[in-house]
Amino acid sequence: MIIELRYKRCYVCITTYWRLTPLRFQSNAFCNLQNAGTLLFVEVWKMRRFIFCGLFCLLIVSLSGFTKSVSMEIIAHRGASYLAPENTLASANLAWEKGADAVEIDVHLSKDNRIVVIHDSNTARTAGVGLMVGETESSVLRRLDVGSWKGEEFAGERIPFLEEIIETIPRKGRLFVEIKCGKEILPTLRQIIASSGKASQIVIIGFGLETVTASKELMPKIPTYWVKRTDKDEKTEERLPHDTKLIQTVREKGLDGLDVHYAGVTRDFMDAVKISGQKLYIWTVDDPEEAIRLDRLGVSGITTNRPGLLREQLQNYKK
Repeated sequence: MIIELRYKRCYVCITTYWRLTPLRFQSNAFCNLQNAGTLLFVEVWKMRRFIFCGLFCLLIVSLSGFTKSVSMEIIAHRGASYLAPENTLASANLAWEKGADAVEIDVHLSKDNRIVVIHDSNTARTAGVGLMVGETESSVLRRLDVGSWKGEEFAGERIPFLEEIIETIPRKGRLFVEIKCGKEILPTLRQIIASSGKASQIVIIGFGLETVTASKELMPKIPTYWVKRTDKDEKTEERLPHDTKLIQTVREKGLDGLDVHYAGVTRDFMDAVKISGQKLYIWTVDDPEEAIRLDRLGVSGITTNRPGLLREQLQNYKK
């Protein structure tokens, strides 16, 4: 979009030149000039409009810098969770304001079969009251304050229903829905997605291979990715490169790709993903240098707690 705009600017300059410059030079007038130096001067003088317009075009291009746009998706982890309480309407809306391409949220199924947006199976960490999500009615869960722990300005933030988060998705945005429970959530999830009018903007992810496989079978048109951590050496605790066998597993299960922890992503692993035709998403990256490394490798997108800052840093790197 940025490059296209700059080409349009140059087009306007060139068009202006052609409007201002005569269709042909008055060559007959030059024949009467006897001094070659004078002839050159007159030619330059006659072409002054062209020279000026050309220099003006170069100036615009130089100031613009041909900045490249960020090619990979910037996905806000639980919304803009560095600045706002995770998995709330406040964090989702702030993520869109910060220029996120997508928002990632976590979902559980309540006792009364409502899909609620929360990471943990217990509400203690974010609400200060310990209730098991799957054993509690949504009306009770919705009375909890899950914003105050982040700051007084977020007091009163409630656990959202999935439908409420879906409503926030802008026209070009996407929502990554991470399933935190089992397959029991899938019938309700399919119904909500189908009736949302935004099915093409929704992605399913999850750690449970059985659950995401069942989700893909139930909703074959919805992009679905298997989430994986980076394995560690048992003795040294050193993080290990991701095993390319993961790619084969995803292919066999009919999934669209992987969503893996950043530390295990190597050039060889990325090359293997590209050869397979799958997509590779990465979590969770707040370090601009790591984001740049992954962008150079060609990953499809990265999840971050700080979408605004990371986009700014990546755009500066692209200049």
